[in-house]
Amino acid sequence: MTSPALAHQTDFGRMYSRRVGGLPEVPSITTVISQAASGMEGWIGHMAASAVVNDERLAGAIGSPAKLRAVARDASGAAETFRNAAAARGDRVHGYCEQVALRALGRPHAAAEHRARLDEHGEGAFAARFDDWWDEYGVVPLAAEVTVWNQQVGYAGTLDLVAEVGGRLCLIDYKTKGTGRDGRVKQLDPKVVMQLVAGYKAEEMVVDAEAGTWEPWRYGADPMLLGVAIGETEVQSMMASPSVLPVYWRRFWALRQVWEATMQVADAGVALRPVGPPPAAAPAAGTAAATPGGPGAAQASPAP
Repeated sequence: MTSPALAHQTDFGRMYSRRVGGLPEVPSITTVISQAASGMEGWIGHMAASAVVNDERLAGAIGSPAKLRAVARDASGAAETFRNAAAARGDRVHGYCEQVALRALGRPHAAAEHRARLDEHGEGAFAARFDDWWDEYGVVPLAAEVTVWNQQVGYAGTLDLVAEVGGRLCLIDYKTKGTGRDGRVKQLDPKVVMQLVAGYKAEEMVVDAEAGTWEPWRYGADPMLLGVAIGETEVQSMMASPSVLPVYWRRFWALRQVWEATMQVADAGVALRPVGPPPAAAPAAGTAAATPGGPGAAQASPAP
């Protein structure tokens, strides 16, 4: 994940400030979306099991509890290791894509350096396929890595690219994806629609992050929302269907309320306190406890 100048990592996820050095004020678009259940438990278990099966130490660990625990301990972090590696790869690919856009905009860029970095990691095919896509679609960039803000709902985020494609205004979000067994790039998660519609609903865009200068959002006039899956064998462009945008926006809005409620719960203080039993009730005045053979016990009537 890239780190825009106005973004901050906090205990409540990534948040944005209005200027460089300012306090974080609102959650990022991706932080809001992350409030939804991920449903990744099965995948995490699969990654851990695969790590155990493929561990070269496994055969020698049979019969040794200590060695088996070491294998299990390392395997338990397999999913996190994979995610971290994928995130780093995604950052490198996104960095290259940004530099290509800056080059096309006639601005200072480091496209060659970013391409070389991908090549060093054996990831040059991602750049090659992206270049093919850029040329085939005739992309005309208008803004790259632009940070946007919605004050009414309370969120901010950074859009990968605003461009014209075929004469149509487009908001574009890149996703670096692996390759399936069929040799095709893996499909995008429909949650990308929430990310795109949140960008579409922006109210402001940053002009000068250092000074904290903003201006009204220029690109909200009926854009096409594109999720672009960048793979090693191909790049696939997917348009968010206009008919589903209202429900995806509603879900994003609801998740924003979940994020805020989570913060409020964290600040609410102790939720549960121990409570003991109530004190024993004192006997009423003028009465005595009935005990066998004692005062107040029932007396037998004399025999006739």
